[in-house]
Amino acid sequence: MRSDAKTPDEYIASLPDDRREGMAKLRAVINGNIPAGFEENMGYGMMGWEVPHSIYPAGYHCDPKQPLPFMGIASQKNNIAIYHMGIYRDQALYDWFVEQWPKYSSKKLDMGKSCIRIRKADDIPFELIGKLAKKMTVKKWIKLYEEMMKR
Repeated sequence: MRSDAKTPDEYIASLPDDRREGMAKLRAVINGNIPAGFEENMGYGMMGWEVPHSIYPAGYHCDPKQPLPFMGIASQKNNIAIYHMGIYRDQALYDWFVEQWPKYSSKKLDMGKSCIRIRKADDIPFELIGKLAKKMTVKKWIKLYEEMMKR
């Protein structure tokens, strides 16, 4: 569900009780682990982390006025969605994540082309998501993004 919240704090405050604490903790885990250079913001109706124009002036190819998106989290109708753009551009990172999932969660991995879906906030593998957030620097994300754009 797309949110009209203007800030991550407003987004968290707008969530139903059964999601608020888990999403707040997920946000804190990502903020505590994501490498320097990414900035937290609201974009596309969800909380996200992006490469600001001050680092990557070209912005996002779909709308260069927007910063380059990297990671996002959203409380959807039936799940919590975690978007990590790098996991879909870096096969080694994808393989690592899929291999690690069962070590951190007893739930089956529900992963689509654009997101990791988790049904309940209590099922979020916070430690694994923190490790995932830490694994890609701004420099590496820009390199992967530019390589993708050349194709």
